[in-house]
Amino acid sequence: MTIAAETDPSPAFHTIRLSKVYGDGPTAVHALRDVDLDVAQGELIVLLGPSGSGKSTLLNILGGLDRASSGEVWFHQTALNAMRERALTDFRRRHIGFIFQFYNLIPSLTARENVDLVREIAEDPLSAEEALDLVGLAERMDHFPAQLSGGEQQRVAVARAIAKRPAVLLCDEPTGALDLKTGVRVLEALVEINKRYRSTTLIVTHNADVARLGERVIHFSDGRIRTIETNAVRAPPSELKW
Repeated sequence: MTIAAETDPSPAFHTIRLSKVYGDGPTAVHALRDVDLDVAQGELIVLLGPSGSGKSTLLNILGGLDRASSGEVWFHQTALNAMRERALTDFRRRHIGFIFQFYNLIPSLTARENVDLVREIAEDPLSAEEALDLVGLAERMDHFPAQLSGGEQQRVAVARAIAKRPAVLLCDEPTGALDLKTGVRVLEALVEINKRYRSTTLIVTHNADVARLGERVIHFSDGRIRTIETNAVRAPPSELKW
């Protein structure tokens, strides 16, 4: 399955009354409620809200890790909700880079080898060396995870995600376990990748100050989009507070 993303003028993502319910009856949990959203190709968006507000659920559905209970979700001209599992797996491999709060690196592999694992399933990947250089780890690529700090491990995870040149970067609390200095380095890498490759980038966070990075800020509450703000001036990562 081939999805034309880079030259397609349609929104990178378009959702219509997207809902997600876990369970049924009186104990059902409504994680998303009728979410309508357009995300432009190359846009950097911050999703802000408390735990359980629907941010990560939306991210997982957009990335093909989960399915909506109802509604529609489109990636350009392709309806993700209509895909079978094999096609959805192919979509994730071809187009999506995931970055999570926990790094999920393989401890027995070096930073370079961890990045190379993802390159093996990509069509036109960056070299591991180039990806690690982009995140400032050119001199640490032959170190094992146990020899790296938490911030360095997270930057390896960022390099792993960008090595396949994804059309979309989905970041779920990428700085949640980091201190100010290392968190800023990770966010600097994400902003640079968004600028250089125009990867559509969505960042889930609890940190209201990180919202200053985004072109738009989407505020979630109780599974709904409550407000959407546009930042006239975007702050560089170095100006953020933790």
